[in-house]
Amino acid sequence: MNNVNHCCITIDYTPSFHDTDAMGVVWHGNYLKFFEKAREALFRKFNYGYKEMVNSGYVWPIVDAKIKYTAPTLAEQTLEIFAKLEEYEHRIKISYLIKDKKTGKKTTSGYTTQVAVSATNQEMSFVTPDIFLKCFGIIK
Repeated sequence: MNNVNHCCITIDYTPSFHDTDAMGVVWHGNYLKFFEKAREALFRKFNYGYKEMVNSGYVWPIVDAKIKYTAPTLAEQTLEIFAKLEEYEHRIKISYLIKDKKTGKKTTSGYTTQVAVSATNQEMSFVTPDIFLKCFGIIK
């Protein structure tokens, strides 16, 4: 594999009241939304946002996800969300790390795995399309 250390991004996100549950902590299901915000920013950084993705002829459904909760987060707590492309040969795997921006304390980690699916015939690709690899600077 080529070096993909450049394929990462950090964003800030501050959960709102609507992100919390009845106990006042961020509801566990919202962390996938937080992961998605970071993934979107990562893809936009490499000019492969949703419009470019569709125009490339592929969609990328998530086929696997894992979340590990280390510490609760609250509304109005500013978070740093780090996303990094970890794998890209037959699928793409993006790892995530969420920290409290003020203290640097880790709150959550995990990953998502996505596969390329043809937008025209809905067939799954068993290799990552060249258009993705070119956008991310993995091949020329």
